[in-house]
Amino acid sequence: MYRHSRKSGATRPWEGAFIGGRGSTPYAVPAASYSEDVHDNRDDIRGFLASRRARITPQQAGLAPGGRRRVPGLRREEVAVLAGVSTEWYTRLEKGHISGVSDDVLNAVAQALQLDDAERAHLFDLARAAGARPRPRRLARKVRPGLQRMLDAMTDAPAIIRNGRMDIVAANRLGRAMYWPVFQMAHSGPANIARFQFLDPAGPDFYPNWDIAADITVALLRTEAGRDPYNQDLTHLIGELSTRSADFRARWAQHNVRLHHAGTKTFHHPAIGDLTLDYESMDLHADPGLNLTVYTAAPDTPSHDALRLLASWAATLDAASR
Repeated sequence: MYRHSRKSGATRPWEGAFIGGRGSTPYAVPAASYSEDVHDNRDDIRGFLASRRARITPQQAGLAPGGRRRVPGLRREEVAVLAGVSTEWYTRLEKGHISGVSDDVLNAVAQALQLDDAERAHLFDLARAAGARPRPRRLARKVRPGLQRMLDAMTDAPAIIRNGRMDIVAANRLGRAMYWPVFQMAHSGPANIARFQFLDPAGPDFYPNWDIAADITVALLRTEAGRDPYNQDLTHLIGELSTRSADFRARWAQHNVRLHHAGTKTFHHPAIGDLTLDYESMDLHADPGLNLTVYTAAPDTPSHDALRLLASWAATLDAASR
């Protein structure tokens, strides 16, 4: 795995700065660049459908086990029967010939493969992109002042806004303080959660449940790649991570996708220690491509006390940067 090195005495963009103060986000949302080529996503379709088929046993599908099986999961002909289509047709579909397929057929295949909401949406995203001319997704070009004011009004909870590439494009003071190790890695441009997790040696320390956190990050990137397949910046990030991290490559090959709305995360902050926080995450529909995540701790818990300590630590950094 790649290891990040730093020269002694060198400073980084977020060292001793931008921790406090209102409206201190140092850059706008990165402008995405797009390919003008016809999108060929047959490999993605094949990998996704084959991996979903392989995880379902005949018993789970309500079918007789049958004879000896050369591969795990359902056979193509069994999926075809469950979806109400011919074996030849489903075989073509799994080979990536999905362009022009009706919503009814896609829903039937999704039901046969027992796809969850995230997987069903991903299948439809793949179908929309198959063989189509580039249609760049309309994304927010900058973080509106009103969004930054909303973040800054949250004084007791870490809050960040990220894009689909996992760039942190805005944060309040506690959000910047909590994700301080991620900002430490960023030399130019936005701090990127995925790059930090997989390429920085501090990543496993910051995420005590690193395997789970890494699974979630890759699933979110795979979901975004289905939504926005022509985004070259996203493609370049995935290529970089695939080249430099075997852990990322292995997870990317699983074709897992995810909708990320609420849950609990554990962090180990280098200055504060352990934090177990609940999070609420929501897409900002007025700002396409941006997502708001807010972290809170249950009252009368060690993590609630740790958030107060984090606020004091952020104030210390503010004073030191003046």
